[in-house]
Amino acid sequence: MGGQGPSWSAPRDLRPVNWRGFWTLYRRAALRYLRSLPEDVGGPLVSSMLFLIVFSMAWGAAGGEPIRGVDPVTFIAPGIAAYALFHGAFENSAFPTIHDKLEGIVQDVLGAPLTPLEMVAGYVLPAATGGLVTGAIILGVMRIFVEIPLAAPLYVLGFGVLGAMLFAFLGFLAGLWARKWDRYSVVDTFLILPLGLLSGTFFPLAALPEMGQSLILANPVFYAVDGFRAGFLGQPQAPLLAGAAVLLGLCALLAMTSWILVARGYRLKP
Repeated sequence: MGGQGPSWSAPRDLRPVNWRGFWTLYRRAALRYLRSLPEDVGGPLVSSMLFLIVFSMAWGAAGGEPIRGVDPVTFIAPGIAAYALFHGAFENSAFPTIHDKLEGIVQDVLGAPLTPLEMVAGYVLPAATGGLVTGAIILGVMRIFVEIPLAAPLYVLGFGVLGAMLFAFLGFLAGLWARKWDRYSVVDTFLILPLGLLSGTFFPLAALPEMGQSLILANPVFYAVDGFRAGFLGQPQAPLLAGAAVLLGLCALLAMTSWILVARGYRLKP
């Protein structure tokens, strides 16, 4: 019989970037964030509003003197929103990484035609996006109750993205390191929480003694919070270019570290 044989076509070229594979991983993480949006936003929103109320009462009891020419609550509000944004990016990166490891889902991801860099981006970028969404919602609710100016929107966006990426990489690395959920709590309690609370979120740098100022300036999260707040108030406490350089350098270092660890299968392969 003169029938034709089975048709054959060459495999699809996925290089230099497998955009479809990356988008599938990104979309999966984004949909997971949207499904849990009430929990992801509700908790940080309540805690942020409580922080705002407590500190506004404390400053009011202390006399309520202006901080750098603005009302104390106006000064504190952007810092609280920044902290919620950054912590949200950390959680959105660490949780899926640990979950996928414990449930064996990461083996499917490793078997997909994705490079280590594409895999890292597929976990980190949606986490940073989720953190930005959380921060934007919290900031929007705060502006209902607190008058917050907007001096330089590009600073808000730029330092918000840099801070979200920094914490998303930290969350991814924490997820790689953690073999079980309690190790996530260790990183969150003894690293992320101190970095966030001791970053000038709730107080001006000038209110500290010289040694305290030196310690805060050694905390890279200070530059993310300061740049984010400067976008609203127009008054940075440290040079913005230097702060952006510190954050970019750290993001590059953490990205390279994440890439190397994934390429080596660090705590990913059974």
